[in-house]
Amino acid sequence: MIPPHQDAGQAFPIYITVVAGLLFLALAYLAVGQAAVNRSSAQTAADAAALAAAQKTRDQLADMWVDVVSDPTKWLAVFHGDGADSFCWRADQLAAQNDAVVRDCSPDVLAYSVEVRTNKKVGNSVVPGTEDDQSTAHARAVIEPLCEFTPPGEAAPDDALPPLTCHGKVWDVKPDDPSGLPKPNDLFDVYLAD
Repeated sequence: MIPPHQDAGQAFPIYITVVAGLLFLALAYLAVGQAAVNRSSAQTAADAAALAAAQKTRDQLADMWVDVVSDPTKWLAVFHGDGADSFCWRADQLAAQNDAVVRDCSPDVLAYSVEVRTNKKVGNSVVPGTEDDQSTAHARAVIEPLCEFTPPGEAAPDDALPPLTCHGKVWDVKPDDPSGLPKPNDLFDVYLAD
């Protein structure tokens, strides 16, 4: 008579090893997911901060244009961004609303580059040393002038204001009728670059 094989129970250690490996992989994916969510939050904060600063500058430039609307010799300077203030404080506000802090805000003539860091840390994970990591992100917002005009004296009498063409729409500028003047988003476009 042949003795029975002693195979019973040999699959159990393999099963435990496979389950432990799968559990570790699940925890690793969870850690990667936590980091991705934190990184996404940082990018959202950076985008919002850069756009907020750029929109504030756009609004200021539009107000500056309205102030000099009766003198078209000054229009070009406004459309080039001359005399605009820095609105990095607005970037700070929007970053804070998105649970982040601005690490760097660099205003350019018609653009803002902003880098933010999240306040929230990655937290506990199976990846050692990442618990206290915070995500950073960078965004750049651009202010693009949308209008063209013929300088005074070239196509109209010196006392007439030249028509302003903004993104295909022609505005007959009348300083005594502010309600008929283009709005900030007619004069400038603000968008994220990079």
